[in-house]
Amino acid sequence: MRPMLASKGTHVPTGDEWVHEVKWDGVRALTDVRDRRVRMYSRNGNDITIAWPELSTSPLADRDVLVDGEIIALNEHGLPDFRVLQDRMHVRNATTARRLMSTVPATYMVFDLLRLDGEDLSGLSLDERRRRLEGLGLGSIEGGSAWQVPAVYDDGAMLFDATLQQGLEGIVSKRRRSTYTFDSRTPHWQKFAHRLSASFVVGGWRPQEGSSAGHLAALLVGEPTADGLMYRGRVGSGIGGKASRLLTGLLAGLARTDSPFDDEVPRVDALGTHWVDPVVVIDVDSHATARNQRLRQPSYRGVRSDLTAADL
Repeated sequence: MRPMLASKGTHVPTGDEWVHEVKWDGVRALTDVRDRRVRMYSRNGNDITIAWPELSTSPLADRDVLVDGEIIALNEHGLPDFRVLQDRMHVRNATTARRLMSTVPATYMVFDLLRLDGEDLSGLSLDERRRRLEGLGLGSIEGGSAWQVPAVYDDGAMLFDATLQQGLEGIVSKRRRSTYTFDSRTPHWQKFAHRLSASFVVGGWRPQEGSSAGHLAALLVGEPTADGLMYRGRVGSGIGGKASRLLTGLLAGLARTDSPFDDEVPRVDALGTHWVDPVVVIDVDSHATARNQRLRQPSYRGVRSDLTAADL
């Protein structure tokens, strides 16, 4: 059993035939409840129930339901963040899962109802499925329930701008009359993720794995703040042969023995890194995040020879 997926949109649709939702930065899950037994399935159809003990008790008691939604966890800024889920999503040990749920609590954002009391609802319109979902009395975001029904909005442009300002992942626009087809990608659901370009200072570089010549393959970048140069992540995507040669030349002569970052660089990033004086500035394209967060899916765009670290 696999969920229906959204297609990548080119512009946020307008008009009464569309509704819009927040795009949650989490783990997609179909949840099947029969005879009080809960089974959660990942996007690729794997049973992931054991990883989420706080979500595997239905708040609907003995109601027979099949719902679609997103499992999320909040970061230190109170925003949904896929990276926070990394320690939990692959757990297949019940004891470990129970331990982690107290340190990384999860919430299930239920946005679709596909079966209710034995009746298949997948052939009904989204509007009707949503009406029945809201009639179940599941928790709201304000109520703090483990299962919540997030709001939908009529104004997609407003929601797109609001999620951008709040550092959320983006939005999903859905046609009101759309039915639900399992294991398919539909044009009637369209996703719009935020990506932003920003400038960062290079504080180190990593060679290509297995490269005897040590070709530059990734950069460690930071953001100048009042507290110093704060580490923001590793950028490897977008660095091809030409960019690698350019960056190698720019960083030559800037080598140092210690990290230039004023906070701790994770060991997985620090191992094998060649540290450099924080002089070179580059532009990075990434998914939008709130300030003081690590970059998400960053991609190298180019060197900013017109900017210095002081300018940032």
